[in-house]
Amino acid sequence: MKQTIFQQMHLDAKAKMVSFAGDEMPIQYPQGIIHEHNVVRNDVGVFDVSHMGEFEVRGKDALAFVQKITINDASKLNPGNVQYSAMCKPDGGIVDDLLVYNMDTYFMLVVNGANIDKDYAWCLENTKGMDVELTNMTDEINLLAVQGPKSLDTLNGLADVDMSEIEFYNYKLGKLNAVEMILSRTGYTGELGFELYFKGDKAVAEGVWKAVFEAGKAHNIEPVGLGCRDTLRLEKCYCLYGNDIDETTNPIEAGLGWITKLAKGEFNGSDVIAKVKEDKPNRRLVGFMVEAEKFIPRHNYKISLEGKEIGHVTSGNISPTLGKGIGLAYVAWDNKASGTKIDIEARGKKFAAEIVKLPFVK
Repeated sequence: MKQTIFQQMHLDAKAKMVSFAGDEMPIQYPQGIIHEHNVVRNDVGVFDVSHMGEFEVRGKDALAFVQKITINDASKLNPGNVQYSAMCKPDGGIVDDLLVYNMDTYFMLVVNGANIDKDYAWCLENTKGMDVELTNMTDEINLLAVQGPKSLDTLNGLADVDMSEIEFYNYKLGKLNAVEMILSRTGYTGELGFELYFKGDKAVAEGVWKAVFEAGKAHNIEPVGLGCRDTLRLEKCYCLYGNDIDETTNPIEAGLGWITKLAKGEFNGSDVIAKVKEDKPNRRLVGFMVEAEKFIPRHNYKISLEGKEIGHVTSGNISPTLGKGIGLAYVAWDNKASGTKIDIEARGKKFAAEIVKLPFVK
């Protein structure tokens, strides 16, 4: 397994390490996932997300390339802006969801760690006939996500820029602990938070880590793992690639119509996606809340309505904030309305649940 540059920091903090997409990553620390979840909701937690992939797109056709390969409208991005988007195949299936950064003289694409090789090959294939220089910078970039309501208080005196001036889905270039970095107000927890992209060796990376934790001491800062990252994103109904979206799903049925800009012109899969939108998809990604006690919904559990199978669970867990089982699921289009009573089938039994409005936690 590959190890991130922060490996020793995780071991020193007695993290439980697991294999995640070929990387050895911290799933949780000694006090557990629920504790870490609450740390991020109430104070500030730090995730090592250096397993994420970063591609630089340069050249005369850089914008045209990004427009072709993503479903959102990158022409609306000014330097300093960040955009949530997705890449699709010609059949409308989702290759990956990603972030697009306008870095002024180039674009940076941030993709899921599990998909780096696949995504890079797909991007490279789409550069044919275009004046584009594509570079995989993943191994050179370290990435920490500092997330929670006290993240601003933690970082504001540490960085040489006013972090309070960075709006949601924007970034600034600055220095933190004398290290040049991208200071981005992004994250996948639903809380106030920032992501720190920077280069440097082990000594540089550990210096940044220690500086952030020293600054956060007064704000109850703690390292947090991938386990609570999943419960945090689920409470906010953020899609997880490989569970809620993949190459068999299209953006419309996945509830990503809000980032699908058909008016921008032709892009990969745009004709198919437009037809799905016009005709309405066969299914829709919805959220549900479990009514049965002590039941945790899991990926691929079947969903039925009045004895008829209508879909399946894509993501499920116990919400630490609500104390109830919650999940995302694809159900037949006609059964997607909030308030619909459903059954989740597991271990030969049926467990009552209800489709609800999203997100679970505001």
